Amino acid sequence: MPPPSPTTANVLVPCGALGIGVKERDVFARLAEAHAIACDAGSTDSGPAYLATGKAKYSRDAVKHDLSILMRAQAKAGIPLLIGSCGTSGSDQALDWTRDIALEIAQEHGLAPRIALLYSEQAPALMAARAEAGRITPLAPMTGADPALLRSCDHIVALMGPEPYIAALQAGADIVLGGRTTDTAVLAAVPLMRGAGAGAAWHAGKIAECGSLCTTHPREGGVMIRVGRDDFSIEPLGAHNSCTVDTVFSHMLYENSDPFLLHEPGGVLDVTAAKYTAVDDRIVRVTGAQFQPRPYTMKLEGASGGGWQTLMLVGIQDRAVLKEIDRFVAHMHEVLVARVRETMGARAGSFDISLRAYGWNAVSGLDVEAGAPAPREIGLMFVATAETQEIATQIAKTCNPWFFHLPLDRGQELPSYAFPFSPAEVERGRVYEFRLNHVVHVDRPDELVRTVFVNAREAAHA
Repeated sequence: MPPPSPTTANVLVPCGALGIGVKERDVFARLAEAHAIACDAGSTDSGPAYLATGKAKYSRDAVKHDLSILMRAQAKAGIPLLIGSCGTSGSDQALDWTRDIALEIAQEHGLAPRIALLYSEQAPALMAARAEAGRITPLAPMTGADPALLRSCDHIVALMGPEPYIAALQAGADIVLGGRTTDTAVLAAVPLMRGAGAGAAWHAGKIAECGSLCTTHPREGGVMIRVGRDDFSIEPLGAHNSCTVDTVFSHMLYENSDPFLLHEPGGVLDVTAAKYTAVDDRIVRVTGAQFQPRPYTMKLEGASGGGWQTLMLVGIQDRAVLKEIDRFVAHMHEVLVARVRETMGARAGSFDISLRAYGWNAVSGLDVEAGAPAPREIGLMFVATAETQEIATQIAKTCNPWFFHLPLDRGQELPSYAFPFSPAEVERGRVYEFRLNHVVHVDRPDELVRTVFVNAREAAHA
């Protein structure tokens, strides 16, 4: 194994996502060692609604709390602060929302950073034209790149690599707030800018992307990565936390279908030959990763609104029903669909009724193995999806007495299941869908990125 790099680029990663909690004490205690602060702020984990609407998953208060700590730390240390995928989706609206919070923090604390905003939302019509030109390629399980599919999206974002962050820093930015970015790129940017090896920088970024998730106490804040030419080391910020060989190398499996290869905008990270060594009981050193350049592509995420949903929920403890849950749910579904068609007719339009038995198989949706014991109780959720909110709610109201009172078999005395709410119908709102799993081919890393600079002091006086 080669000796540790004599000089490293040190990045303080305060958390796995802006808004889940930053520990001020840990950040300021390790600030003197860092060349930059960087973290992610977005994800598709919680579904398409955040991209389709441009609204953040986390509360404004939570994001402001974390960002305030990081902006004050940036000002004290005079080092760059990079935030990727602002506002969950990294859409233009989400980035502007984060910008406004940053400017508010700057005014409240007398800070005057130069802020770079990296916009990566794409016009659906522009992406449709790219598809027509053969510049968009589907990823599994998608099989085509129909321009109509691109046009059907309400919002599309292209995932940036590290190059726009580097350019913004080289142009004098103190803080870079990015639109949609790969989790790894925002952490790899400063090491790459400072001359670290590409394999080490990308590998360190992947391991540290979720903060302390690569430690023995995954809810204990963040980590510090020290990236050299051929190696990197990683340790937790918290004094009572540890990185181990197991916790570090296993993070290559996180949200990645191949534990050895990770596809990024400008190439593929290959960790097949990586070696993980415990430096002590808290720090792990890693060598051997390689970054293989490829033609530059940016992954596209697109989402749009669909139908509307209304929910109902009942709790069931009827032992006879619980012994035959599958038969009961199938019978209930048949009865409810027939009632809607008979009662509402064509007015119901295109609709769907879904029943989900929580406490049985609602999470997986899979058949329960034969002979499984009956549960003590279930929560049976009714979901009506229709073309409008009003129709979805009318479907629920139409089904209400049968959902509340349906017996297991004809001729039985009517049961009463337990509604937890009154009124029983809960209007959930619109349903959102992801529509894209594609990459767009570009000639330059910044081709689809728009950079805007904001001076916090000037903005405060505007």
